[in-house]
Amino acid sequence: MAHVEKDIEVEAPISTVYNQWTQFESFPQFMEGVQEVRQLSDTALHWVAEIGGHTVEWDSTINRQEPDRCIAWRSSSGATNAGEVRFEELGPDRTRVLLRAEYEPQGLTEKAGAAIGVVSMRISGDLQRFKKFIEGRQRETGAWRGEIHGGHVTR
Repeated sequence: MAHVEKDIEVEAPISTVYNQWTQFESFPQFMEGVQEVRQLSDTALHWVAEIGGHTVEWDSTINRQEPDRCIAWRSSSGATNAGEVRFEELGPDRTRVLLRAEYEPQGLTEKAGAAIGVVSMRISGDLQRFKKFIEGRQRETGAWRGEIHGGHVTR
């Protein structure tokens, strides 16, 4: 299992940054290779992405979500992957976003890419594009403030 951890500071209030991150269907606007994310329910997502020159699809389940704190997920079909994004208030208009991801590279191309840090660079770029996206807008495109624990909506 490969592991990546990256963070970035965003010039926006924590609630704005968190609210935007809950808008999963907007991910193709700032995540390289992500072609589509469909939210199937409060806890289920379907992903379509281009990885190593191939289109891949998988489903993921959000197993923890706490407003302004964290969102954690795990794949439920397709290639094994899991992760967590944490939000830390650094001031009234400044937020640190910390992304941790684990994934199982599939095939020779993905394994070679993981070995030379392609995924790490892609995630760094995604965070930079997210920063530019939210700072340029200065407001989120939507929000979902519910809570999920153990894969179940609790609030």
